[in-house]
Amino acid sequence: MRISHSPLQELLQARPDLHPQRYFKSSLTALSHAIEDLVLNGKDKPLVIANFQRERFYRTETRRYQQIAQRTDQVYVLATPESNFADAAEPYETIPFDHRDQLVNEWHLVVVGQEYTACLICQEHFTPDAPPVIDQARQFEGIWTFDCQISCQVAHLLLARILVYRPELAQKVQQARIRFGLNVIPMMASVGRGSIDAVTFTERLVTHLQASQYRLLKAYRMIATQERQERLVNSMTTAIRRSLNLHEILSTAVQELGQTFEHCRCLLYRCDRIYQNATIEYEAVAPSMTALKGETWLLVDNPLFQAAVATEKAIAVTDVTKLPSLQTNPALRTLLSRSGIRSWLLVPVIYQETLLGMLEIHHTGAEPYIWQEQDIGLVEAIANQVGVALIQAQAYSRLEELNNQLAALERTRSNLIAIVGHELRTPLSTIQICLETLATEPEMTLEMQQIMLQTALSDAERLRKLTQDFILLSRLESGQIHWQLEPISLQECLNLALNSLKAWWSPQDLAQIDMVLPPKLPLVLVDGEGLVQVFTKLIDNALKFAPGGKVTIRARTLKNQLASKRTSMIEVCIADTGRGIEPSQLEAIFTRFSQEEEYLRRISSGTGLGLAICRQIVQGLGGQIWADSAGKNQGSQFYFTLPVS
Repeated sequence: MRISHSPLQELLQARPDLHPQRYFKSSLTALSHAIEDLVLNGKDKPLVIANFQRERFYRTETRRYQQIAQRTDQVYVLATPESNFADAAEPYETIPFDHRDQLVNEWHLVVVGQEYTACLICQEHFTPDAPPVIDQARQFEGIWTFDCQISCQVAHLLLARILVYRPELAQKVQQARIRFGLNVIPMMASVGRGSIDAVTFTERLVTHLQASQYRLLKAYRMIATQERQERLVNSMTTAIRRSLNLHEILSTAVQELGQTFEHCRCLLYRCDRIYQNATIEYEAVAPSMTALKGETWLLVDNPLFQAAVATEKAIAVTDVTKLPSLQTNPALRTLLSRSGIRSWLLVPVIYQETLLGMLEIHHTGAEPYIWQEQDIGLVEAIANQVGVALIQAQAYSRLEELNNQLAALERTRSNLIAIVGHELRTPLSTIQICLETLATEPEMTLEMQQIMLQTALSDAERLRKLTQDFILLSRLESGQIHWQLEPISLQECLNLALNSLKAWWSPQDLAQIDMVLPPKLPLVLVDGEGLVQVFTKLIDNALKFAPGGKVTIRARTLKNQLASKRTSMIEVCIADTGRGIEPSQLEAIFTRFSQEEEYLRRISSGTGLGLAICRQIVQGLGGQIWADSAGKNQGSQFYFTLPVS
C-alpha cells in the first residue's frame, strides 16, 4: 500500500519550533553508531526503531542489530525489501514497507528507554539534475536530539506505521507503549526520564566520525588512483587509435609509466614463453639511473620472470636482497648490482593466454619500496593496452600480407582470364571451323577431310590437357591427392615420359635428347605417376623453347651433410640450349599462370600451369625444385631433388 505522509513532516507540523539541519550521510552514520553504542554499553532495555530506507543499506548493519537484540526484545527494523528481507529470520522484528512509501526517502533511529531517549529523523535531500555522488556524500535534512518529548512523539508515529504493515504485531507494540509510557500524551510520556551519558556518547561519536573520515579519505585515494589509471589508459588508447606505429605506441606506454613512477626505471621488452633472453627495446629512466636499453635481459634463469609467465600474474618483490633464488645466481647477482634494483615489479603482457612481452618497474632507492595494489593495478592496466597494441600491430601486418596475397590473386585472375580466354577460344574456333567445313563441303577431297579431322582432334586433345592441368593443380593445392610412395627406378619413369613425348612431337620438331645417368643409380621413394608427370612437363618445356637444339638430362646422388638426417637425395637436372630465362624471373615462373614474357604466349601454347604443377608434386614427394639460367639465349637448367629409397 502507498502511504504519502512523512513522519518527519508530521513532526515538523506538530512542532513548528523545530528547525531542520543539513547532514552528510557520513555524519548520520557516525551519529547512529554512537546512539546504538549507548544501547550496547548500557544496562537499560529500551525500545529501538530504525528505518534504513532500503534493504541493501540495512545489510551492512545486520550484525550490530543482532547484538542490540540481545539487549532488548523491543527492536524494529524497517526497510524496502529487495531480496529476502520480508522473510528474514532475525531476533528482532523486520518490517518491509512499500517502495512508494515516504519512508523510502527517510532515515530514522529512535531509542526510548527508562533512563534516556534519543532520536534521529531525517529525509534525504535531492538536488534536481545533479550528477550522482558517492554514497558517503549523500545529504539529508532533519532533526537529531535527546529531547524526551520529541523522541517519544517520533516513536509514537513510527509504531503506528509499523502496525500498518505488520498488524499481527499489535500485541507486542501495545506492550512497548505500556512499558515506555507511549499510550499517554508525548509530553507526559517524557516525564521521569533522565539524560544520556554525555561523556560516553561524545567519545563514541568522535570515534565513529574519525572512522568515517578515514573511509572517506580511503575512498578519495581510490578515486584519485582510478583517475590516474584512467588517464594513463586513455592516453594509451588515444595513442593506439591515433597511430598504427607500434614503436610510437610502446614508447608512449613506457614514458607514461615513467612519469607516474618518477623515481623508478620502467622498461618493456617483447618475448614469449620459450625465450632464453630478450633485448630491452623501450625504457624510461631517471637521469641519475643506469640506462639498460639495448641490453640483453636474462629470462631462462630468472625465477621472477618464470613465475610471472607460469602464473600469468604480476610478481612484486619488495626487497630483492631477501630472495635467495636471486642472490645465489651469480649472473642475476651481477645484473642486480649493475642495474641497482632494490624492489622489482614484473607484469606479463598477455593477450588471450599468449605471452607477448613483459613490463618491469625497478625501484633503485636505498630503502625497499612496498608495491601497493594500486601500483600493480595501474601497470596491469597499461600491460593490457600494450597487449592490444601488439595484437593490433600483428593484425595489421597480417592484413598487409593478406592485401599482397589479394593483389597476387587479382593478377592471377587477370592472367587466368587472358590465358584461358586465349587457350580455350583458339582450339574451339579451330574445331568449329573444321567441323563446319566437313559438314558444308561434301565434295572435299579425302585428303583434306583427313587434315580437317586431324586438326580438330589435335585441338580437342589440347583442350583436354588444359582441363586436366586445371583440375590437377586444384587438387594438388587443396591437398586432395595422396601419394603412394614406393621404391621406383628413375630410369623407368624417364623412359615412360620420353615415350609419351615422342608420340606428341613429330621427329622433325623433336630436339636432340641426351641422357647422362650414372650406371648404378639408386631407387627413389616416390609416386611413379607423379614423377612421370614432372619429367613429362619439364622435358616438354625444354623441347618447346629449344626447337632444333639440345636437351640434356643428368642425375647424381647427394649425401646429406647433417648428422641428424641420414636420408640421401637424388638431384635431377634437365638442361636445354634454348632462349634462357632472365635471372629475376627464375622464382616467378613457378607461380600459377606465369610465363617469362608475354610474347611467349603468342609463339607457343601453354597456360603457365606446368611448372606450378611440378613444384606441387616435387614438394609433395619430399623434394625441392628450382631453375637456373645465365640469361636470354643462354639456355636454362631445371633442377629437382627426390629422396632415395
